[in-house]
Amino acid sequence: MKVRVRLIGQFMERFGFGEKELKVPSPCTTACLVSRLGMEGLDLVVTRNGLPLSPSDKLGDDDRVVIAPIFSGG
Repeated sequence: MKVRVRLIGQFMERFGFGEKELKVPSPCTTACLVSRLGMEGLDLVVTRNGLPLSPSDKLGDDDRVVIAPIFSGG
């Protein structure tokens, strides 16, 4: 299964890409994708079609997801 991943903000520099297509096992959850990218334990949000995903949400073939750091402060 293929998933297109776009990183936002500091994640682009930290992980060395802005957007790329990844092959992942089927089925693959949001947590599976985050793990494959080596992003476990980071404060982040994963969205698909602008809506946040939970770690247990299943991804589909050709999904486009965005992974962004959680921003805080004022």
